[in-house]
Amino acid sequence: MFLTYVAIIIALFFAMNIGASGAAATMGPAYGAGAIKKKRLALLLVGLGAFLGAVIGSGQVVKTVGEGIIPANILSVEVVLIILFSATLTLFIANMIGIPLSTSEVTIGSIVGVGVAFQSLFVNNVLFIVSFWLIVPIAAFVIAYCIQKMISYFEKKYPGRLKGAKWKKILSILLILTGFVEAFSAGMNNVANAIGPLIGAGIMEETLGIWLGALFVALGALLLGGAVLETNGKKITKLSKLQGIAVSGTGGALVIVASIFGIPVPLTQATTSAIVGVGTAETGFQLWQKSVIQKIIKVWIVSPVMSLVVSFSLIHTLLMPNPYMMIIVISIFVTTFGSISLYRSTKEEKRSVHNEGGGI
Repeated sequence: MFLTYVAIIIALFFAMNIGASGAAATMGPAYGAGAIKKKRLALLLVGLGAFLGAVIGSGQVVKTVGEGIIPANILSVEVVLIILFSATLTLFIANMIGIPLSTSEVTIGSIVGVGVAFQSLFVNNVLFIVSFWLIVPIAAFVIAYCIQKMISYFEKKYPGRLKGAKWKKILSILLILTGFVEAFSAGMNNVANAIGPLIGAGIMEETLGIWLGALFVALGALLLGGAVLETNGKKITKLSKLQGIAVSGTGGALVIVASIFGIPVPLTQATTSAIVGVGTAETGFQLWQKSVIQKIIKVWIVSPVMSLVVSFSLIHTLLMPNPYMMIIVISIFVTTFGSISLYRSTKEEKRSVHNEGGGI
């Protein structure tokens, strides 16, 4: 019984962090552009949107996370704890690096790691989900790129048309609405990452789980989302109102469509890809040379694999001790980090030789 309560507490804490990071960022463009002046109002709208999205439309994604990746009979309390811990640890590492990360990727990676450990995995469902992880960011990039091209064409052909007070007010309202839609999509898709394993394991009834998850996602946005809103709205995202509408509308619409089909997808990837699409339409593909874009892509690839390895290792350490398997996992970690260290050392040595004017 104690472990059950621990699992519920971790899941609800996870839900709060989803609201504080992913959901709160959805209103960043509207807040940064001045469409919403007060931070508290922006966070209130985020919380309301995420709550409604979770309550109204998260059922299909919850079923996928809870029973569509591994058989529900595998999901004991101990396994649920391992899944949540693995996902949380991976998110913590990504936050330390300073990279926006999808809770969907790390949660699905953790569940897949458990399925591999128990040798019981719905492979076709996993491949279907992963295909959406590729399709959604590409679609977001292409759609936002095309919209920005149309915006640029319109602004050149009709200069000053959107400068009037009437248009500014209309654009502000549209920007707030698309931000709300994006927050709705975040609740619709991401609350399943926190409470899906609980429902799949039978720890919590589905309706109660969804309502509790929705409440804690909203609380996370309202109580803890201020810093993320400030950063996303005024320190990172520099978009015009039209561009903000394009980014929020594109990301929110794609995630809602995926949620209807029960597919957990990364809202962060959709939004970031849409921002890159807007930037590419404006400045060209030299944007892709920026190290931050390359870094984000690498972390997107590595993160689900990392959470998979963590959950797999914990299963074979705590529930099904297998020293041979642990030797393999440790060897992989040593080889990976050793190779990275060796690469960096070699690169630094070459840089040092170049700077000193030496050579071989």
